Amino acid sequence: MTVVANKRSASRRRGNAREAKLAARQTSSTHAVVKSGQPGGKFKALTEPEIHRIYSTALDLLETVGMAEATPDVQQMALAAGCTLGDDGRLLMPRALVEDFIAGAAREYTIFGRDPKHDLQIGKDRVHFSTCGEAVQTLDLETREYRPSSLQDVYDFARLADRMEHIHMFAQTVISNELSGDVMLHDTNVAFAMMSGTTKHASMAVMDATSVDDVFAMAHMFAGGDEAFRARPFFSVGQCPVVSPLKYGVENSDALVKAIKYGAPVEFAVVPQSGATGPAALAGNLVLSTAEALAGLVLVNLVSRGHPASVGNWPFVSDLRTGAFSGGSGEEAIMSAAAAQIINYLDLPSHTAAGMSDSKLPDAQAGYEKALANTLAGMSGCNLIYESAGMLGSLMCCSFEAMVIDNDMLGSIQRSLRGIEVTDETLSFDVIKEAALGPGHFLGHGQTLAMMETEYLYPNVANRDSYDQWKTAGSRTTREAAAVVARDILDNHFPIQHDPQVEAAVRERFDIRLAPEQMRPKAG
Repeated sequence: MTVVANKRSASRRRGNAREAKLAARQTSSTHAVVKSGQPGGKFKALTEPEIHRIYSTALDLLETVGMAEATPDVQQMALAAGCTLGDDGRLLMPRALVEDFIAGAAREYTIFGRDPKHDLQIGKDRVHFSTCGEAVQTLDLETREYRPSSLQDVYDFARLADRMEHIHMFAQTVISNELSGDVMLHDTNVAFAMMSGTTKHASMAVMDATSVDDVFAMAHMFAGGDEAFRARPFFSVGQCPVVSPLKYGVENSDALVKAIKYGAPVEFAVVPQSGATGPAALAGNLVLSTAEALAGLVLVNLVSRGHPASVGNWPFVSDLRTGAFSGGSGEEAIMSAAAAQIINYLDLPSHTAAGMSDSKLPDAQAGYEKALANTLAGMSGCNLIYESAGMLGSLMCCSFEAMVIDNDMLGSIQRSLRGIEVTDETLSFDVIKEAALGPGHFLGHGQTLAMMETEYLYPNVANRDSYDQWKTAGSRTTREAAAVVARDILDNHFPIQHDPQVEAAVRERFDIRLAPEQMRPKAG
């Protein structure tokens, strides 16, 4: 009888808690439990002496080995600044000169959203999460099979990410396979799809430097002119200007140089892969990636001293049994966190890649790989964490369901970043005393009701019901629940409605393949 009574009492308490939760939500304030730019930096993958050794060795590389294949323009600017050429034609960067460029680089800047509520303050230990990836395949929402990604997918992923509150910026997730044979056609259409699909900042990598002028011309048309765009650059181009080991990539360097001149921030990245294009030793690959990242920083600041830019230190990891990239490994998770920590140590805006699961589906493997990597990168204080949502198959595929699930995950990670506030109020002495001497629980206490929407974050698709409740409701898996959310958003959410005259002018100037009827609800 006692057991039965206890069960009934527990059931009443759960019922009271649910009622209290509903009541609190009906009267809750607009205070957010989590927000973009929460501070990180509590996790230290490296000690300060270890960071200094890696950084010092990276400077030695730039001074004595240098960078190959600098473009004539870059070489001319670098020599004028104090670099020298080795006998083999490599561009040598004196240690003092690199440190001078570090000292003069941007420390903080704003990434502007199309809507000001999505503006991001980059720098220090503020943490933000973004998509990215440029995958060649999409996990189809209906067939649940991999297929080549398309222009429609670029647009749809932008619209989906626009509704994901814990994804703060949209960087290109997939390519448009049907247009990839024509670089200019591809890049202008991807830019159009992204600028039409999200009110958050949109960033892409162009396939060729010749596309830079056109994609920014389109951005100017949507902004209302060059001056209006420069005041709030809601679109940017990010490139990988280095080919590992220690060589500038001509096309990407040219694209980066051209993009800087339009005033938008740049997020360049370097990606040496351990055991392939970088040393198998993790510390050695960090040395190489740091040297290459600093070479990218020098490039940006040669063009425009103090230009708003975050330093992309992305050391990748191989499965040495096969040589294949392993984005979901524990080694990749700790390397991404360490790479960001090094850039933060130099007081520079940082970005890295995390959440690059090797799993082919949004399953348990994807969950633990993404959670580990994103958490460590966030706790390291990385300013911008790319690849954080939607990516599967070692960056070969993007998934709508995964993006929805990962949004829940990123919310939980941001809640952990917020930490625990210890104040006279939260220590709760009087609250504990009242409950202990009174009802024996805290379910109906005023503090519980007040903190339900300010202290606790609730998931959108993760299920917290009892087994019986879950089974009665249809036994839906997390992936199935995420698919329902994704379908609803893609059917109904069209956040950007361009001025008809401006859109007509854009379509007249550029060969836009995304038809107007693809940009409105099917019923419309």
